[in-house]
Amino acid sequence: MKIKTLYFASLIGLMSLLVGCERFPMDSVQHGYRGTGMVQVYNPRILATQDALNTAPAALPAAATDGPKAKTLYKNVQVLGDLSGGEFIRLMTAMTAWVSPQESCIYCHNPANFAEDSKYTKIVARKMIQMTRQINSEYKNHVAETGVTCYTCHRGNPVPAQVWFTLPDQNKGADFIGDLAGQNTPGKLVNLSSLPTDPLTPYLLEDKPIRVNGTTALPTGNRQSTKQAEWTYGLMTHMSNSLGVNCTYCHNSRSFSSWENSPPQRVTAYYGIRMARDLNNAYMLPLTETFPDNRKGETGDVAKISCATCHQGAYKPLYGYSMLKSHPELAATR
Repeated sequence: MKIKTLYFASLIGLMSLLVGCERFPMDSVQHGYRGTGMVQVYNPRILATQDALNTAPAALPAAATDGPKAKTLYKNVQVLGDLSGGEFIRLMTAMTAWVSPQESCIYCHNPANFAEDSKYTKIVARKMIQMTRQINSEYKNHVAETGVTCYTCHRGNPVPAQVWFTLPDQNKGADFIGDLAGQNTPGKLVNLSSLPTDPLTPYLLEDKPIRVNGTTALPTGNRQSTKQAEWTYGLMTHMSNSLGVNCTYCHNSRSFSSWENSPPQRVTAYYGIRMARDLNNAYMLPLTETFPDNRKGETGDVAKISCATCHQGAYKPLYGYSMLKSHPELAATR
């Protein structure tokens, strides 16, 4: 009887360990120097799902670039007025399919008067077009020539599936153990781990230093700490999940801190962090009073951009497919 009990206990223990594992077959790709363990591991079943999520829609036929400009044909065209009438209507049609296919044009426009700005969604859309153009023209150190369109984030949804809000103070009621730093309250941003659950506010909204190890000894003024490293690990966990990659996609496992030995993707990620931070402050925060309360977070803030907003589980959004080639008007800055 004791042997059977011990056997079943062992079996249950083994099964509980396997719950956190992924079933075979798995694929792996050597990503860096031999002998460094820089291997990316992929689950074919997850990739099959990701393929469907990262397939770009077919582009509409190109429109004539000559003829009267949109700003002379239509009223209250504050952006995109430099496009021809045909280009303007083509882009509006595409944006409807990218952002509000169910709601159609009236998601942003008053059908009785398309020119008026009575709907907050129209004001937001105008700001987002400006943001898209700036990304494509001024953040090429991150998006290169691939660029982004409205579809990169929205994927047919009025609100992108991957946005984030600043979380409420996690330290309330915890005075007896000091500063919780948002830990031990598992959150999706950090893959349900015990790391600080809101690593995006200090790094993708504020400009806190992203550090793990100090470069000098403590008496020289080094203020890097274990707690700060945990916030950094929270951000790195978010980035890894957002891109569907391991840590070694950007880091050399021989020396994680060494820039000289890191893959080029680390530099791209460096600029991506700064891009997300800049966009949140320059475009999203100014819209705080524009959004209604039901579209805001628990602390009254607006939805913001993170790595997941564009990547959505792929190492490159849409696996590197450039929709911008079919819509070069979204790269213009006029």
